[in-house]
Amino acid sequence: MSPAAQHTPSQQLSRELAAAGSTSGTRNSANVQRRPSAARKRTRPGRVLYLAVNIAVLTFLLAPIAIVVVFALNPTPFIQFPPVGVSLRWFHKFFAARDFMHALGFSLEVAALTTSCATLLGGCAALAIARGNPPGARVVLAIMLSPLMLPAILTGLALFQTYVLLDVGRPLWGLVAGHTLVTIPYVVRTTLAVLHNFDLRLEEAARNLGASPSRTFFEVTLPLVKPGVLAGAIFAFIVSFDQFPVSLFLVSPGNETLPITLFNYLKFDLDGTIGAASVVSILLALLVVIALDRTVGLRAYVKL
Repeated sequence: MSPAAQHTPSQQLSRELAAAGSTSGTRNSANVQRRPSAARKRTRPGRVLYLAVNIAVLTFLLAPIAIVVVFALNPTPFIQFPPVGVSLRWFHKFFAARDFMHALGFSLEVAALTTSCATLLGGCAALAIARGNPPGARVVLAIMLSPLMLPAILTGLALFQTYVLLDVGRPLWGLVAGHTLVTIPYVVRTTLAVLHNFDLRLEEAARNLGASPSRTFFEVTLPLVKPGVLAGAIFAFIVSFDQFPVSLFLVSPGNETLPITLFNYLKFDLDGTIGAASVVSILLALLVVIALDRTVGLRAYVKL
């Protein structure tokens, strides 16, 4: 037998091993290629569920607004779906009514005064708690945030009884004080959130460069805490403008806020004017946010 014939079985065995290795390698590569697709198939239902939950939440939040808009634009004096048409008669009735216009102007006045007081007091309180580290800071913070945990109707009743005992009646400053009490927690909380991540070395650098304490505050501290202060001011304005329980006890005849006027209107009539007033309130809140975005630039602070 020739040497070539003697090596034939070994060569054949090596060829079979090589072929088996290449086959297994091909199968492994195929499995590796199949795994991402299988992972995609496994993650696809999760992604669909995630999108479905988000869409359901958005629908739940926006559905009442859509119903109010349909009610305001519906020409009939009652809620009808699908609407029979589009009409602005209820907006015309709202803006033509002297009581509604007076209540709208009074609500804007109270909301503006409340926003100024709550922003000033809440911002200073947050700065004192975060920087001054006073004794019992946690107790002070809990007291300042307590209006968020108490029902607003109890706050209004307590203030009403206090004003009766003091025999001061129901003045404008009393109403502003009540609204400020329930809106300060928003300013305090948002400002403290910004001060929590504040870098004190920036103030130290300004002081080392010769800046006075007042100049350091207005040129370093205030611009950096401005996002939290503005966010709290927006919350304060919206909460004050739509405040009903506190206003129910503190308004005086002839000087009623818009929610109280709408409440009294509902006692005798129910038509699309209520929807028109609600749409105006929503648009006013959007206009406040847009105005601040145009003047101050809220988009630069979205990450905060």
